[in-house]
This record gives sequence, structure tokens and C-alpha cells, in this order.
Amino acid sequence: MNITFLRTLTDIFYPRRCPVCDRAVRPFGSLVCETCQSEFVHIRQPYCLKCGKELSAETEEYCSDCMRRRHLFDSGRALFTYKSVSDSIYRFKYKGRQEYGAFYAACMAADLGEWIARRRPDALIPVPVHAAKKRARGYNQAQVLARELGRRIHVPVETELVKRVRRTAPMKDLPLAERQNNLKRAFKICRNDVKLDTVIIIDDIYTTGSTIDAMSYELRRAGVKRIYFVTLAIGRGL
Repeated sequence: MNITFLRTLTDIFYPRRCPVCDRAVRPFGSLVCETCQSEFVHIRQPYCLKCGKELSAETEEYCSDCMRRRHLFDSGRALFTYKSVSDSIYRFKYKGRQEYGAFYAACMAADLGEWIARRRPDALIPVPVHAAKKRARGYNQAQVLARELGRRIHVPVETELVKRVRRTAPMKDLPLAERQNNLKRAFKICRNDVKLDTVIIIDDIYTTGSTIDAMSYELRRAGVKRIYFVTLAIGRGL
């Protein structure tokens, strides 16, 4: 049976929800309501050359976070400001709204596709969640996002290369030092022979970079030379 036809039937009986208002999308068949599509605030220049956080002045090159500490990744970009998209991300992560991933990825491909292409990645790698958390939630939101994005920009997605082996405490309210300690030995490379030179880590939110750094540490130990990241949103840091 035709895949497009199956998707149409699914949309009829289980209408796609708008990532902004969470009501059934109008017009039918769209990824976001026509009246909602400009609600999320895109990251604009000037932005930090390391993490992609918005800067307050054209003369600045790096945010205060990146000036204070050394990161293990090369650089990264984010799509939206966290404040504008936080409610949507919450539903995406915790309320089963996996269909939001298609809209997020379409925006990523449109806004950041050229930036990604210039890095010539061998693979996209979603930040893994611990097995217990994935069982409880039913899915990994970063993996949903990576697969949707990979399909649009024609880059393979590696979902089995990195495993989260330690169940970490929620990061939201932890200060920087505790975030770093929380993530020590949290990730493990699951292959002895990693034949990837350039990768892009995919996650939903970037705040201080602790999660991306922890993954980058393991990937560099495995021989990956260039590590970038793309996230759906970026916070203000600590």
C-alpha cells in the first residue's frame, strides 16, 4: 500500500498536532498551523562561534560561557530560543508528541541544512537516553529528531554507536560543576572500530554544553576527529 496514502489515513483518524498550539493542524496535511508557524523565535546573528548562543553585540565572537570554559566539541548551532519553544519541547519529550519531530526537522533542514552540509558529516548521532528512561517514555526524542532530520538532508543516523550506561539526575536545576560530575562515565562507545571522521550530535536543548562535552569526550577517545552539534533550542547558559 502506498506510504503517502497510509499517512493520509493516519492524519484523518489521528490528526497531527500543531507543535505550537497542540490542536489538530490546520490546514490539513501541514506540519504546523498556518497561524502558528511564526511563533517560535529563531536564533539570529550575531551568535557565538562556538555554541551558537545569541550574542548582544556585533563585536562579540563568543558568549560568556564559552569564554570561561574549554569545550570538547568543535562548534554547534541551535534553531530556536529556548524560551519561545520550551512548552512545545516539554510535550515532545514527555507527552508523546513525536509528530512534532517532523516540523522541527523541516525547520532545521531549512535554516541549518547549509551549515550542516559544509561540515560534511559521516553521521548524525542522537544523544541517547538511559534504557530505563526510554522504556518509561517509550522513545528517545533526540533519536526521533535525528531520524527526521537525516531523512531530509540525506545523512545516515547512528543510533547504536553511543549508549547511556549510567542513569543521571535531571540536569535542569544543577549548577555547572554538578552537571559535569553528573555526566562522568555516563556514555559508552559500543563498537571497537569506529570508522567516522566527522559527526554531528543531535539533541533537543543546549544549556551549558555538559552533555555534548561528555559525549564528545568518548567520541574523541574512539577516534572521531571532528565533532559538531545541532540542537532544537538553546538556553541562556549559567
